[in-house]
Amino acid sequence: MSKPAPGYASPVVEELHAKKGVFVNGEWVAGASGTFAVDDPATSEVIAQVADGSSSDATAAVDSAAASFISWASTPPRVRSAMLSKVRDLMLRDSDQLAELISLENGKSRADARAEVGYAAEFFRWYAEEAVRPGGGFGAAPAGGSRTIVTHEPVGVAALVTPWNFPAAMATRKIAPALAAGCTVVLKPAAETPLTAIAVTRLIAEAGVPAGVVNLVPSTDAAGVVETWLSDPRVRKISFTGSTRVGRELLRRAADRVVNTSMELGGNAPFVITESANLDAAVEGAMIAKFRNGGQACTAANGFFVHESVAEEFTARLGAAVEALVVGSAADGAEIGPLVSREAVEKVEGLVADALSHGARVAHRAPLRDELRSGGYFYPPTVVTGVSPDAALVQEEIFGPVAPIVLWRDIDAVLSLVNGSEFGLAAYVFGELGQAVRLGERIHAGMVAINRGMISDPAAPFGGTKQSGVGREGGRAGLEAFLETKYLSVDWV
Repeated sequence: MSKPAPGYASPVVEELHAKKGVFVNGEWVAGASGTFAVDDPATSEVIAQVADGSSSDATAAVDSAAASFISWASTPPRVRSAMLSKVRDLMLRDSDQLAELISLENGKSRADARAEVGYAAEFFRWYAEEAVRPGGGFGAAPAGGSRTIVTHEPVGVAALVTPWNFPAAMATRKIAPALAAGCTVVLKPAAETPLTAIAVTRLIAEAGVPAGVVNLVPSTDAAGVVETWLSDPRVRKISFTGSTRVGRELLRRAADRVVNTSMELGGNAPFVITESANLDAAVEGAMIAKFRNGGQACTAANGFFVHESVAEEFTARLGAAVEALVVGSAADGAEIGPLVSREAVEKVEGLVADALSHGARVAHRAPLRDELRSGGYFYPPTVVTGVSPDAALVQEEIFGPVAPIVLWRDIDAVLSLVNGSEFGLAAYVFGELGQAVRLGERIHAGMVAINRGMISDPAAPFGGTKQSGVGREGGRAGLEAFLETKYLSVDWV
């Protein structure tokens, strides 16, 4: 349970005035449900009290977004573009403060937090550029006598629901294309990490985005707020990033009104290493794909499928890199921070214990100081060998800094293993380029990184197949997700 820290005050948190953290129609107000506590996962101490929005706040946010929609949709794309560019500039100006907020409420290392700020800001640049590149078409109808005009218009008020693991980037990846398309938005950030969303929203307002275009409702009543939005006929779009379980429920509710949906859901990314892989590159990629943000990413490498001929050497090299990691708080300059909650630690502990009970063993582990075990929510980066491919540690999304290693010999057999998952978000393949690309083409996933450990890019479509979601974010596809296609048949006689 979180405990308050008497006298604790971070200037970057105080400047947010988070007790009035609901933002509706250009005004910062208190939440109808009071406030809720946000803690630092590195210490379990409370760092802020944040406005707790209610269903009534959610309705007020839609009132504001709906009233602003026509004006914003008719704003010239060049004007919208300039505002988005300004948001990016402001995010980069305040990058140190944003990184501090992310580290405080999320727990990730300062290096990871700074990288997230840069990535998050880039969505505003990309969609500032895309805002002035309208798609469409014009031509003669095949039968003659008329012309076909194809154009696009914003879908309407968009409800955005974001997770805690990338509190800046998951918000900007939705807000930027929505605004570029001409939509107005209502945003509910995760209750674990609302401070970054408040800070980004303040910068959006500072950039000159008109009142009512972006509305923010932090809340501990996620179900009540989202249900309010899905029940409101003025909300025409829901974009959600989170668990597959919750995504399924939202899809059911969205079906009642046939609401336009984008769902970025769970992952279970395989990391495949062939006998031809450059092991230096594979270890470097593994450290990024597995341990960035402590493994708390939907694209994080989950199971490591290593060809038996290189398994011993790869494991030794990866293990050495893991044992050299410094675990601790961002304030101490650590490379690996805490997990987001005690429950998250307990889940990882359970998955590892289950694997060990079935014959696996811990081969390598980063040191964890005793005081960290009793203070925050830490789990040491760990390499586990002798893991069965049907172990829960491989089959379930770990969302923690554990690398289970599974050996393979036959390419068709390993493909059967990785494609047998119900998820299909991301995958990683290391090997000779031609072999790796051919293998990547056969993996059932929306995104495959070839010989690199980073897969996300604002200019590329992000999304998965199967139970990993519906639709794409990023790239041109991210803008089109907030647009409706319209066809005009024009008499030309």
